[in-house]
Amino acid sequence: MYNRLLKSFLILFALALPILGGAQDQVIDSLRNEFRPAKSDTLIINFWIAVAIALGIALVFILILVRYYRLKRRANAALIRLNREVTAQKEQLQELDQWQSRFFTTIAYEFGSPLAMINGMTDQIERSPKQWLDKGLRMIRRNNSHLLNLIDQFLEWRELKTGSLKLNLIQGNIILYLRYLLESFQSLAEQKGIQLHFLSEVSGIVMDYDREKVLRVISILLSNAIKSTPEDGNVYLQVSTTFSKAHGGSSLNIKIKDTGSGISTEELQYIFDPSSQADGTGIGLLLVKALARLMGGAIEAKSKPEKGTIFILRLPISREAEPERSPAPEEQVALAANVARQRMAAYEQAAIPQISTAENGKPNLLLIEDNPDMVEYLRSILEDDYVIAVATNGLQGIGLALENIPDLVISDVLMPEKDGFELCQALKTDERTSHIPIVLLTAKADVESRIAGLERGADAYLTKPFNQKELCIRIENLLAFSKVLQDRYRSLDPLPPTKNPDVQQEDRFITRLSLIVAAHLTDEHFGVSGLCKAVGMSRTQLHLKIKALTGHSTSHFIRMVRLQKAKELLKHSDFNITEIAFEVGFQSPAYFSRSFAEEFGLSPSEFRN
Repeated sequence: MYNRLLKSFLILFALALPILGGAQDQVIDSLRNEFRPAKSDTLIINFWIAVAIALGIALVFILILVRYYRLKRRANAALIRLNREVTAQKEQLQELDQWQSRFFTTIAYEFGSPLAMINGMTDQIERSPKQWLDKGLRMIRRNNSHLLNLIDQFLEWRELKTGSLKLNLIQGNIILYLRYLLESFQSLAEQKGIQLHFLSEVSGIVMDYDREKVLRVISILLSNAIKSTPEDGNVYLQVSTTFSKAHGGSSLNIKIKDTGSGISTEELQYIFDPSSQADGTGIGLLLVKALARLMGGAIEAKSKPEKGTIFILRLPISREAEPERSPAPEEQVALAANVARQRMAAYEQAAIPQISTAENGKPNLLLIEDNPDMVEYLRSILEDDYVIAVATNGLQGIGLALENIPDLVISDVLMPEKDGFELCQALKTDERTSHIPIVLLTAKADVESRIAGLERGADAYLTKPFNQKELCIRIENLLAFSKVLQDRYRSLDPLPPTKNPDVQQEDRFITRLSLIVAAHLTDEHFGVSGLCKAVGMSRTQLHLKIKALTGHSTSHFIRMVRLQKAKELLKHSDFNITEIAFEVGFQSPAYFSRSFAEEFGLSPSEFRN
């Protein structure tokens, strides 16, 4: 049996040898002759032949399937990679579109403020030429210079993006040039009471540099440092050299340091992205970064809140350009100072005007704005109808608001120390100032900025350039709403329910005051001092808060609470009038009766009857 099986497999083997061609038949015949099967074995041999053919066909089919699935898997992997690439490109395009949108929003903001002042002062000059012609023209010129400087920065940035801006290198002493540049900012710093300091490890460094590009970078960094530094602060320009591994040579390090409020860690990572800035520096720092790269260098920023900010510009030291003509020191001073003053014309602003708040009979407005021209413009609009106090940053504005409790606050959004959103949140969540209406002015007109302002508690949000009449109407309407609150709290009757969260907050305050006074009704000596201590406010703060909400003084409010309780006792108790007077804290029944009549128009006995 096994011999027969062997014969069958040998025959099958011969059948599977296509390369044998015509010899294949001879091999099969010889094998058949050699191992001629019996008739009984023929069926078995045919069976195994059929099995072998079936297995061969199955194997071929399996190989085809394996090949197909491998190709399909490769095709799917390629398709997945392609989809990922398309998705990544789509996300990049979306990010680019969003960045461009934020970038041009920032540009619009930068143009909004000067345009608002130019447009507004033009109207003021037309209305009162004798009063505003000289001041208005000076303001228009300053803001026109600011607009031209913004346009120059934007065009220069575009040239950098397209690669058309080239370096114009000369070889000279850059230390002297930097010193002259710093000196040209002296008058601007003196306006703010800021000291400028030049510190250098060496007296001179001869190297290749581009005067105009260095001037642009240093001007932007110095102007930003002066702007963010408070009065009596300091700005330092420090120069040193180090060996740079990046280009295998020496590097010039220029540090510009201020003693301002600093930048938070979150904002610092976006400091060179104008679309993500919150400090209003516009495209200046974006241009600084691009110019630093063009000069073969780099720039970085370091900052700590309340400690100040440091910008470090690193430039490679090389000596391959043509040496500059060596002008006399006086010529160098004039050249650097004149160019710097031209570049800085946009930054030179009038001082913040000192505005008197001694007048009476007019609502008190607190104006929080770091741009002197905007302060001057707003003052020209509002000074006839309001008493105006001014703060130059958000932190100072919060302090003045808590101290003076104004009737209304007008604030810019982008300011040093604290911005307008932070100011809104601080004032609206403080019991002493929660009732004060707040108007935010900004050039950021996008929906997200408006929502952010309103969510923080702003009562009105106006975009620059704003319409003068619209601003006045908004102020009048907000002050009129304050009168509505006074009508609500004036009589201390039970308060009707309201869905307005701002009104609910003031309801809780008035109710709290009433409960404090009610808890001391029998104490005839409980007065303004006791109430101030109980609520944690000064006499002035509590007086102005109660005056704004009820139209009454603090002492009158306490008397009203006592008289309201007396009215309830007259209705629902059997006490006589003298007992009721003592019960609500009046030492004299006669004074009680007189006060009751003044408040309700009836004497206690008439009211009871």
